[in-house]
Amino acid sequence: MYIRKLEKDIRCPLEYGLEVFGGKWKSRIICVLSEMNVLRYTELRREMVNITDAILSATLKDLLNNDIIQRVQYDEIPPRVEYSLTEKGRSVVPILQSICHWAGRYNDHEADLVLSHCQKCDYHPGVK
Repeated sequence: MYIRKLEKDIRCPLEYGLEVFGGKWKSRIICVLSEMNVLRYTELRREMVNITDAILSATLKDLLNNDIIQRVQYDEIPPRVEYSLTEKGRSVVPILQSICHWAGRYNDHEADLVLSHCQKCDYHPGVK
């Protein structure tokens, strides 16, 4: 009979959430799709700035596997693929907006690196 050497990884729901939408690129992709609704791969890459194709592709796969975004492929020549948020993905947006507002309020030491107005989460520096 097999006996586990280590106990099963017991995680809190916060860890699941951070795995699904945390990290540098996932939250940005969610915010861009929230603002733009539907984007093709090249449009999404243009909006992201400074992301490589490999990272964008891997991040899109993660978001697809977690049902945060959907991918629709059209049978056209040339092929057309569009990405958009699912209902689950749209439900994450208010959470990311709250994090953005919180970070803007308490991240004074990097104020010079904050956008003057983040349209993707409707953050305005100085507005508390």
